[in-house]
Amino acid sequence: MNLKKTAIKSIAKGAFDEVKLEEGFFVLTSKNDGDNTKVLEREIDSSYIQFHFCNKGSAAFMFNQGNYSLNIDEETSLLLYNPQRDLPIHLELRPHSWLVSLVISIKKFHGLFSEDANYVTFLTDDNKDKKYYKDGKISPSMAVVLNQLISFNLNNSIKSLYFKGKAYELLSLFFNRSEDADIEQCPYLVDEVNVAKLKKAKDIIIANMAEPPTLQELADDIDLSLKKLKEGFKQIYGDSVFSFLFDYKMEVARKLLESGDYNVNEVGLKVGYSTGSHFIAAFKKKFGTTPKKYITASS
Repeated sequence: MNLKKTAIKSIAKGAFDEVKLEEGFFVLTSKNDGDNTKVLEREIDSSYIQFHFCNKGSAAFMFNQGNYSLNIDEETSLLLYNPQRDLPIHLELRPHSWLVSLVISIKKFHGLFSEDANYVTFLTDDNKDKKYYKDGKISPSMAVVLNQLISFNLNNSIKSLYFKGKAYELLSLFFNRSEDADIEQCPYLVDEVNVAKLKKAKDIIIANMAEPPTLQELADDIDLSLKKLKEGFKQIYGDSVFSFLFDYKMEVARKLLESGDYNVNEVGLKVGYSTGSHFIAAFKKKFGTTPKKYITASS
């Protein structure tokens, strides 16, 4: 893998959503649904291994005060490990990009494999003191787990537990190199074609959030049966089509309100509510407060 020289750029700061799973193991997620590049930073010392997964868009890891970059593209993964020096994360997350990172101490990671550690190339006796970079493809089964992590919308009280289970599942899939590694547990997700169709369904409802198609129209558009659309969408995105769309619309509404460029009725219309009262009720259901009170609290 080549490190490419790049110029230092001034970009707006963002923030990872960090979930600590246990001592020496945490997950970082970031969604950049805007039109500007975000820069995200996190100190990581040399005792940690980093697994990065880009399930949408692209990003660049910057090293040596921005003099060098290492790109990660959609549906690819990147493993970084250097026992000789710290590898702090300085990430440029490009517009409309999503990234999930697992960061785990070498001690904890080695313990996962125990006597079978030689199965992992960079943990062999010959390589354990050498730096290690590896890029790879994200399989459909890994894509399911990544989308479940990035689209988490369950009760926050179980977030750490949920992420812990998914993180270990993701590591297992990452190191599973059998012939069946890409086969999903559910038969309708056996190939990448159906996963791509479900991603297309998500893009269609987002693009038409004010007037979304019916489930049957959506199923016809992506050439999947209604049953496979409903079951597959929930498997990948962790929620039904319209529950996912509701959460997306409310997030868009929140950002529009914060911008100060639109009044409550205008925001409601933009996200598909024909009356202000319906929008206010929906917003309160999601955020526990009315749009007006939210604006006041945010200003």
